[in-house]
Order: sequence, then structure tokens, then C-alpha cells
Amino acid sequence: MIGLVTGGQVAFWMLAPIMVLAAIAMVLVRKAVHSALLLATVMVCLAVQYAAQDAPFLFAVQIIVYTGAILMLFLFVLMLVGVDASDSLVETIRGQRLLAGVAFLGIAILLIAAIGNVVYGNPIGLADAQPDGNVKGLAQLLFGKYVFAFEVTSALLITAALGAMMLAHRERLTKKMTQRDHAEERIRRYAETGVHPGPLPTPGVLARHNAVDTPALLPDGSIAPTSVSRVLQARGTVFPEAEERAEIERIRRLNEGEVGDEVPSEPESTDLTGFGEGDKL
Repeated sequence: MIGLVTGGQVAFWMLAPIMVLAAIAMVLVRKAVHSALLLATVMVCLAVQYAAQDAPFLFAVQIIVYTGAILMLFLFVLMLVGVDASDSLVETIRGQRLLAGVAFLGIAILLIAAIGNVVYGNPIGLADAQPDGNVKGLAQLLFGKYVFAFEVTSALLITAALGAMMLAHRERLTKKMTQRDHAEERIRRYAETGVHPGPLPTPGVLARHNAVDTPALLPDGSIAPTSVSRVLQARGTVFPEAEERAEIERIRRLNEGEVGDEVPSEPESTDLTGFGEGDKL
């Protein structure tokens, strides 16, 4: 007689292949952002597995802490470092491949033991193992049987946070510049090198929209090269210059009103190499 299929079994067989494929793709993909999104897929599927196994506390922690906080921290770090940074192929840690192989074997043994315990063991079920509820059962394990390991882990995390703060802290060797000092410095650079003392043109001024990748237009209709960040210039994500100039030409002809009107000439390029050091980001 075929037994009834439970909701937990349906969720497992539906989400387990997705989790395995996402985990393998997370290691194989080249883009760091794609790897983070695949990791999010694995975490969300794992949270659904917790919910299917009647573990609402672990489901909430998985969504709020891991998927919502730690993964967002990964994405923020990727945005700060840059997704176009090339990975170094030089091994800075000797024997890291051997250590990775040993760690892989250890994890494989743990997985085999866990799966063997489930298949050949005699599980009593979550309701029988935690008759007072999932939250109380976790509290008894963390603050009872595993209280020493829990406290050691807490001390380790606090020590790591303090060490990161100490390593990132830098002593100020010069006096902090005030707003008046910055203003005087801008005027001094303008007198010595001709760098404009005001802010850079706002992206999209006199254009169709205010996107940061769209160059601003000067009063004569030409493109203002300083209105686009050098980071966007280096990454090649600026609005294409050919399309920008075509739009400028079309709008200028519409504003002139007459086809025979003379159209002023425009600069040939938006090369930023000629600008001063103060304009660099």
C-alpha cells in the first residue's frame, strides 16, 4: 500500500533540485552579482524547507537574518568593490588547494553521515523531539546542552568585530579641513590651474531625463564631459555619444523652426583626459 505524500516531501522534491543546481551554478558563474543572486535562491528555498518541516522560527531567521541581512551585506560589498574587478590568479596562501580538498572531504563525510542517519535511522519527528514548540526546543539546546559552544561563538564574533574596527581605524595625521578651508582651496585651485570652483554640472541638465549616465548639455547645446562620473566612463556605461548627439541635433532643428537655419558646431569627443587632478574621483 502506497503511503500518503506529505507537504514536506512535496516541498523537498520540488525545491531540492533547484537548490542543488543553484549551488553548483553559484560556484561556476563568473559574475559576482550572479553568484550572490544564486545564493539568495538557495537561502529562500532552504527557508521554505524549514516552513514545510513545521519550523517557523528557523524560517523567519533564515529570511530575516541570512537572506535579508547577510546577503544584502554581500551585495553592498560587491557594489563598493566593483563587479568589474578582475580576480587574481596568484595563490597568496600556500596549500590552500590542499586545505580546500580536506574541507571538501570533511563536508562530504558529514553529508553522507546525515543522509545515512535519515535513511537507515529511526527519526521520531519534530513534534515528538520538541513537544513544547520549536522556539523553546532551540532555547533549551542553545542555553542548555550547547551553551559553552554558543558563548564561545559569541565571543569569537565580538572579537572579530573589534578586530575589524581596529584594522579599519586610521589615525588622522593632519588637521581636519573645515568648510572654509575647502572653499579657500577651491578658489586657490581656480586661480592657479583654472579649475572651476563650483560643483560639476548636474547629470541630465537640459536633457530628456536626469539619469546619472546621461551627459549634461551646455547652454550652446554641446555635451558637458565633466557631468558624467569617471567611474561610469571607465566602466563604459555612459549613454552612447552617437545617440546623444543625434538627439541634440534633432531637438536643435525642432527648436530652430526653420530647416535652413545654421546649426552651431559641437565638440568632436567627450575625452576627459584634459581635465585637472581636482576633477578626478
